[in-house]
Amino acid sequence: MCDLSRDNARSTLSRRSLLGSATAAGVGAAGLALAAPGSASAAVGAAGGSHPQSGTHLVLLGTAGGPPPSVSRFGMSTALVVNGNAYLIDCGRGAVSQYVRAGLDPLRIKGIFITHLHVDHTADYFDFAVLAGYSVFNATGSMPSIGVYGPGSAGSLPGDPGGAGWVNPADPVPGLAAQTRLCNQAFAYSSNAFIAEGIGGDPGGALDVHEIELPDVGASALGETAPVMSPFPVMSNDDVRVTAVLVPHGAVFPAFAYRFETPDGSVVFSGDTALTPNIPTLARDCDVLVHEAADIDYFRTAGWPEALVTHINEVHTDIQDIGALARQANARQVVLSHFSPTEDAQVSPARWRRSARETAASAGYRGRVTVGADLQRSTVTSRGRR
Repeated sequence: MCDLSRDNARSTLSRRSLLGSATAAGVGAAGLALAAPGSASAAVGAAGGSHPQSGTHLVLLGTAGGPPPSVSRFGMSTALVVNGNAYLIDCGRGAVSQYVRAGLDPLRIKGIFITHLHVDHTADYFDFAVLAGYSVFNATGSMPSIGVYGPGSAGSLPGDPGGAGWVNPADPVPGLAAQTRLCNQAFAYSSNAFIAEGIGGDPGGALDVHEIELPDVGASALGETAPVMSPFPVMSNDDVRVTAVLVPHGAVFPAFAYRFETPDGSVVFSGDTALTPNIPTLARDCDVLVHEAADIDYFRTAGWPEALVTHINEVHTDIQDIGALARQANARQVVLSHFSPTEDAQVSPARWRRSARETAASAGYRGRVTVGADLQRSTVTSRGRR
């Protein structure tokens, strides 16, 4: 079976085991060699393991949806390691610690891609410079250089930006560049103390921020946030070619989904999104679709206020809709992440797996739908590589 249990994910073994080759079980039509988090080839351990030097590897650092702390999952963050270079997609709570626990090398971080500026996707963003950056400085004598890609300022928000209760009404919607600058200012004392002691550098200088320029498709914060569109280019280098589309996520604008083309296969990250035709367009014939999942039935039957249930349903994707979406995209495999709710005590791993089977069967989707777990590692292969 491809689905991985949370009980296994809690196992703690050696990092050397974690960093071994992913178990080749279940490659077939799915396109991933999945290693169960509790198995010898995907275990969690202490520092000092090796870092993948070749191939393309998908590592789920954290799979929780939403800002509240969770005992079951860390905050939303994923690493795509290509030819030994790491590209991060979102940096939720605990992402730096999870990156190290996964045995990944801070010296090999080449890019960070932020899907949108909700805090559960950015809480550890600056920590990759202010914390992980010091690992690089201690090893090399200089701060790293990391390309960062994500949203610019929304320009406005629904409602009155000058109204009561707004934070910093003079600049209520800073984009990624301003957020980076403000974080660097907030940590200035610590950074300057390290610099004075000769054991650190300017963490803000480690991040080369690129606010993604939107194509002219009529999108706006106060209008249609994600009109039907074609994917557009974000960046490319020898490892990856990245394209994106806008996705609808309530008042948040812009919100992106990303597609990474690698030498070993294509991986798509949905970000946080309601149902939209832009996702099947971006994910057309992809090898892996990493998609968020919400269990709307849980919120309703648990007695959550109907207005809140309606809101969740309007800004996220119900797991029951995943099968049809994957079939429409002709995605080779789906990996579920960003789970709402996050706690095993609310929705058990068994229930997520059952829902995954049901959504695939009801839609006639023949690919595999895998329920993701923190520190789950996979090897990406394309349709032409078996």
